Formats: sequence, structure tokens, C-alpha cells
Amino acid sequence: MFTHSRSQYFLGLLVVLALLLTSCASAAATPQHLEAREYESYSADSSAAGEAAPMAPAADYDTYNIKVEEAGARATERMVIKNANLSIAVDDPSISMERISNLAEEMGGYVVSANVYQTYLSDGQKVPQGSITVRIPAERLQEALTQIKAETSLPVISENISSQDVTSEYTDLDSQVRNLEAAEAQLQKILDQATKTEDVLNVFNELTRVRGEIEVLKGQMKYYEQSAALSAVSVELIPTAAVQPVTI
Repeated sequence: MFTHSRSQYFLGLLVVLALLLTSCASAAATPQHLEAREYESYSADSSAAGEAAPMAPAADYDTYNIKVEEAGARATERMVIKNANLSIAVDDPSISMERISNLAEEMGGYVVSANVYQTYLSDGQKVPQGSITVRIPAERLQEALTQIKAETSLPVISENISSQDVTSEYTDLDSQVRNLEAAEAQLQKILDQATKTEDVLNVFNELTRVRGEIEVLKGQMKYYEQSAALSAVSVELIPTAAVQPVTI
């Protein structure tokens, strides 16, 4: 009888944790509005009762304002991924590629990929052509593009800069991680108290699954962080001879 009741106890705790994971995500998604809702609710109740809302002490009122301002600042912080694609004509793609590689390293970035291959002109002449992709600190993207364009004396063949706002995706991942970490802590407590082998295995399997989800979500967050911090710049280096008009 005691063993059966204890199994039901641990089973019940697991059910409660499952419900916690599915129900608390929406409540945790917007913690920055909690203080404002409570303050507005209090004011509405006082007005409905025909009473003037009492003046809050100066210290409490200042603390409230600071909390709201901090929450607003967090809400307005944006995470934007910026990337650029260029196509330019240069005299020697190999030399330009080396200079672009050095530029990325000097700015604190790195080379993602670099390729040099041979192409043929309309008259049958074989010339080198290349492509390179580098990562540049996002705050120096425009500076890097200016220096890369300086590799050519001709007009830029094509240029494209794209931006992707991933703030909401990142915030959602952060909320999921915090909810799963809370569940992980509860599961660990249950595992520490479990004595029956079946209960230990069930809780351990659930704990392993939750930890796996946390690692996956944190990996996605890290990807967003790195992509927002370092912009990708892809440059197509076309030999000048390939874009100059044919002369007779």
C-alpha cells in the first residue's frame, strides 16, 4: 500500500510539471508589463469605489518608475541581423581576395569561405574569378563595404544589404529556456526524493529530455547572438577584362 501510494505521488508530480511547462509560457512571455497592470488595476478599483487613490511614498514611486523604465528599455532593445552581397570588377581577383581577407581579420572578423576559379572570356582568354564571404563586426559593416568598394575603379555591378529583426524569436527562446530550467530544478528535487527504481527511471528520463531541449534552445539563441554581432559580407570578384567593352 505504501509503495503504490508513493508511485502515485511521483506520477502526480510529473503531471503537474507537464502542465506547468504548457501553461506558464504565455504568462512568462511578457513579465515587463506586470508592474504596470497591477498599478492600473489598483487605480481602477479605487476609482470604482469613489475613493481617491492614495499618494504612494516618494521612495516607492521612484522604485516603481525605475522598474517600468528598465522593463521598457529591455522591450525596445532590438536584435537585427544584417548581411551584404557585393559584385565588383577588379583587375586581379586573387589579390583583391587577399586584401578583403586581411581587412576582415583586422576588424576582428574572419573568413567564412574563399574560392578562386578560372573562367573564359568571349575571345577564349582564360582569366581568374573569385568569391569570398567574411564576417565583420556589425557596427563596422558600412566601413568594411566602403573599403571593399575601393578595390575597383568601376561602378559597383550589384549591391544588396538585408536586415532581419529576430527580437521576437530571441525573446521567445529566452522565455522557453527559463521555463524549462524551472522545470529542471523541480525534476531534480523529485529525483533526489525518489527511492523506487521505476520512479527514478521515469524522472531521470524526463530530466534528460528537458535538459536536451534547453541545450537546443540555447544553441539557437547563440546563433542569433553571433549572427547579429557579426555581419556576413559576400563578395563576387569579376575580372575587369570580363566587363570591359570589346574594342576593335
